[in-house]
Formats: sequence, structure tokens, C-alpha cells
Amino acid sequence: MIISGNIKQTREQVKEWKRQGLRVGLVPTMGYLHEGHQSLMEAAKKDNDKVAVSVFVNPIQFGPNEDFASYPRDFEKDTALCEKAGVDLIFHPKAEEMYDGDFCTYVDMDGLTKELCGKSRPTHFRGVQTVVSKLFHIIPADRAYFGQKDAQQLAVIKKMVRDLSMDIEIVGCPIIREADGLAKSSRNTYLNEQERKAALVLSVSLAEGKKMAKNGERDAAKIKDCIKRVIEQERLAQIDYVEIVDFANITPVANLDEAKGGEILCAIAVFIGKTRLIDNFIFKK
Repeated sequence: MIISGNIKQTREQVKEWKRQGLRVGLVPTMGYLHEGHQSLMEAAKKDNDKVAVSVFVNPIQFGPNEDFASYPRDFEKDTALCEKAGVDLIFHPKAEEMYDGDFCTYVDMDGLTKELCGKSRPTHFRGVQTVVSKLFHIIPADRAYFGQKDAQQLAVIKKMVRDLSMDIEIVGCPIIREADGLAKSSRNTYLNEQERKAALVLSVSLAEGKKMAKNGERDAAKIKDCIKRVIEQERLAQIDYVEIVDFANITPVANLDEAKGGEILCAIAVFIGKTRLIDNFIFKK
């Protein structure tokens, strides 16, 4: 397994694979890898001849007073997991390798980035799009793999690729959960024992909302109200948002049958203590 922090070296290695006619899959990550990331690597391994994983805590997607400095990091553990998963290349650059001192070029988007997480994190998706765009240029892969847990991010990246005619296929992969239902997340490590139990309210509330949709309820407000009531029963939980949108364009809908693309995203962000967690389900009408 190759480990590189150098853009030129990484790009040349991937280009060499492409010259050999090999298919390359990319899994972009911020490290502190867990079973959710592993599932992306396994999907990439199944679909491609070579798999590259980026491990980079991207400073420009964190806003003021967010957790960039404290975001969990363990590159030794990440390396072991990648090796076990059969990864061929880890790209692990320093911030100065990705962003020169006079860096001033960003990729931004209207519409999709203004709802959900974009409301409370207004510069977040500009940072995500910029770093992902750079990764696609550094690692010219055939496919890139993203988890559904970050559903808005997945929608934004798909739209960016379409709008900018990027020659890469974006593959969305299912949410991986703990045995008790909590969505896998690097930020789960912030939770103490009491908060960890309280965090189950996210998956429990979404299960209630999903059951309503499956049973025929189409009024988005009623489903959202149900989810909110469940969350509000947990004293350690504070709602950032509960929203139901058209997954294709992240536009709020009043009725589940309104989705133009046929998929409805029900997404929530909840503070458990000081830790902000997200979760969602996708409903196909």
C-alpha cells in the first residue's frame, strides 16, 4: 500500500494505473475511520481494480467555533484499517500541500447548499465542494464513494459533478449503524456514556417518521411534528433542524408525493450535549 502526502506523486501514480487500463475508485475521508468508511472501501474494491483513500481533515469546511482543532485523528489506526480493506493508496496531505498561503479559489453553489446544514453552517459546503473538486483533480478516479449519512453532501457533490461536467461517477452507499441503531460517525467519540444513550433518539425518531410514511402519511408537517415530539422527550437533545425535502434538489416539500426525482429525504440535526449529530432516511414514493 502506497502512502503519499504529495500531490504530484499521487497524481502520477493514479495516471500510471489509468495508462494500464485499470479502473480506480476514490473514497474521500477526514480520517478517524470506522465501519462506515470501511463499507465505502469495500464497495470501491468490488467495483474497481485500484482503490485510493484520502485522509485529510479539511480546514476550510469548518466554521468559526467549530471543532477543527479537536476533530479526532488517528492516522496509525486509519492506515491499519485501509490495509485490511485492501486499499492501494492513501493520500494524506498536510494543509499547506492542499492550500497555498495565497489560496483564494473556491467552488460554491446556490440552492442545494442553503437548506438543512447550510442554514447553520453557511460556509461548510463551499469548503466541501472545493476540497472534493481538488481531490478529483489530484486523483482522477473513475468513481468516488460517499455515505448516505451525509445525504446533503452526497446531493451537493452529485450536482457539482453534473454542473461542471466532471468525468467521474458518484456512488452513494447506505448508512452503517451501530447494533442499537446509532449512525456511525467519528463525532460519536465526543459523547460520554449518558450522551451516547441519549443519542439513540435520532434513529428512534426517524424510525417513527419512516413508519408514518410507509403507512401512507403524505403530509410532511405531520411527519416532522412526530419526529420532533420524540426528540423533545430526550432532555439532553436540542433540535437544530427536522426537515423533509426533495432529495434531488434539497427543496422543502409539503407533501411526500411532490418529489420530482421520486425520492424524499427526511433529515435531522440534533445537538446531544455539545455534539451535533445528523441522521436521515430516504423514502421512495
